[in-house]
Amino acid sequence: MPQPEARLFSKILIANRGEIACRVITTARKMGIKTVAVYSDADARAPFVKMADEAVHIGPSPAAESYLIPEKIIAACKQTGAEAVHPGYGFLSERASFVEALEAEGIAFIGPPVNAIAAMGDKIESKKLAKEAGVNVVPGFVGEIEDTEHAVRIANQIGYPVMMKASAGGGGKGMRLAYSEADVREGFESVKREGLNSFGDDRVFIEKFILNPRHIEIQILGDKHGNILYLNERECSIQRRHQKVVEEAPSPFVTPKMRKAMGEQCVALSRAVGYHSAGTVELIVSGADPTGESFYFLEMNTRLQVEHPVTEAITGIDLVEQMIRVAAGEKLSMTQDDIGIHGWSIENRVYAEDPYRGFLPSTGRLTHYAPPIPGWSEDETVAGLPRRGVARGSGSVRVDDGVYEGGEVSMFYDPMIAKLITWAPTRDEAADLQIEALDNFRIKGLGHNVDFLSAIMQHPRFRSGELTTGFIAEEYPEGFEGAATSEDFRRILAAVCAGNEYTLQSRSRRISGQLDGPLPVASEWLVKLGDERFEVVLGDGHAMVDGVRVEGHCDWQPGMVHAEATGKIGDGEEVRFGLIVERNGNQWKVTTRGAAHSALVLPLRLARHESLMLEKEPPDLSRMLICPMPGMLVKLHVAAGETVQPGQPLATVEAMKMENILRAEKEGVIAKINAAEGESLAVDAVILELE
Repeated sequence: MPQPEARLFSKILIANRGEIACRVITTARKMGIKTVAVYSDADARAPFVKMADEAVHIGPSPAAESYLIPEKIIAACKQTGAEAVHPGYGFLSERASFVEALEAEGIAFIGPPVNAIAAMGDKIESKKLAKEAGVNVVPGFVGEIEDTEHAVRIANQIGYPVMMKASAGGGGKGMRLAYSEADVREGFESVKREGLNSFGDDRVFIEKFILNPRHIEIQILGDKHGNILYLNERECSIQRRHQKVVEEAPSPFVTPKMRKAMGEQCVALSRAVGYHSAGTVELIVSGADPTGESFYFLEMNTRLQVEHPVTEAITGIDLVEQMIRVAAGEKLSMTQDDIGIHGWSIENRVYAEDPYRGFLPSTGRLTHYAPPIPGWSEDETVAGLPRRGVARGSGSVRVDDGVYEGGEVSMFYDPMIAKLITWAPTRDEAADLQIEALDNFRIKGLGHNVDFLSAIMQHPRFRSGELTTGFIAEEYPEGFEGAATSEDFRRILAAVCAGNEYTLQSRSRRISGQLDGPLPVASEWLVKLGDERFEVVLGDGHAMVDGVRVEGHCDWQPGMVHAEATGKIGDGEEVRFGLIVERNGNQWKVTTRGAAHSALVLPLRLARHESLMLEKEPPDLSRMLICPMPGMLVKLHVAAGETVQPGQPLATVEAMKMENILRAEKEGVIAKINAAEGESLAVDAVILELE
């Protein structure tokens, strides 16, 4: 009997917020489908609320009182007549009971079937199913772990290092790496608590940690008619605390043979659970195995991934559109042979966190926000896809965001500000576009990781493709202090700073209204850039920096924050870069190419007086335990009068649902405790003091 022709929905509700809500609305508009947004108190003025055709308020700011309540989503569907729900990612996107509730009300779910969500949502059960489907699995313990002692016995049997994971975890939460029995004893209970607090499930499983691990994931797309495809792979190895930071497609490590083997195993797993819609199978791959055959199943995410744009960029397939069509009953219009790889795409996640302070969360108001390309528009396309993007040379730049100037990056939700996606014919060109675009991101009011992302894009190890999940810990073991810069580039910056000072003083002298004309402005300057000093002589269209000729131009004018500059040393290659310029007293702060540079610029004749270059010594805070981020003090590990040793846990602070253990930096005696467990702490609050 012939199947009735599928009918697309006329109106869908997006049960999410932020950039993914904007992303779904953009595709729905292109398809002629009306959209409904739901929003909490914190999101009342958010861009996605304004973009949607209708919007329904669903409660207070905490997600547990708004976005995570299925009844409120269903009520909004009934109120607006929405025929289907797109869950985005996070929140209710992988909750089987939510899908069952929708089905009971006759509302379609734009995602996979209930049984697939239930089977893959439990990390323990999913590993059993993967093994039965013929998928490689990591050696480990699959079952209930009774307590810490049981966890220690299991870890000893598997062999260190091991990874402890919350069974219902995701997004990097509820995970601890243990290199010894002591690590298991210290971290097991924290993993349980994080699992319970974030996901309502405190079950934990333990598995072998793979050496030189690379995180590779396969994009799956299936319909309700039994057709399942793999849309190549994404490399997601650059992570911090198990949270992805950089993603790219394809992977510089994966060969065509590996891609086929991985893809076919992932399709087999998807078929075993009757999968349809978009989904991702995450694999851990041993970079220590040159054959590429040592890859293992980690988990399956039964939803759209944050990093889906890089797959769209190299395949030309709009994954959100395909999810909607599949949910409406349509067959896939392509076959496996139609899936190709066109060029290279890289995505960087711009987070509200301060890399200069150990990547601590930095929530607050965006007093200034300007991404490197214009705002969301259904008319802006790149390669025919509904995306916000512009062409740059032979490549393109795309920004997916859901924030606005004057808005707040709230403590209630994920700290992501935006996703920056570039596409180019080659990997190096895609990375170069990232650097250029990151230079042109303007964010003020809170800490952000733009400098850090630019540093990664420039890092020789990233450019070579020698990646592992330990990349950040290995390359920045002492923290991040800004991207490395060449001596030639620092000379260019010194010339820019001297030129800006000349421009500023020239303007102020003209305004001063001198009867005999403006006072002359010096052309010879001393620029102190960090710990280096450069003598700069300004000329017409060039400068001499310590005797080296620098040619270039900076379009900065007094009052400007962002500027474009070019420069080159002698006959070298011209460098083009964007820079953030800030004046603070008699100093300049110039941020560009992944680093913030403090520059003191003085006329050379004055700078020779060494006393003018003295700087105040910073205060000694080594005897205080300072709260590095806004959060809650969940546990004090010490008491007044107690002697502590370097590395000993002093306090645990929870921020954005993740526990952060603060440790002693030196030996000492606790003299005073200034905070109590359960107390909310501001950044830089003094938790305790040492004698």
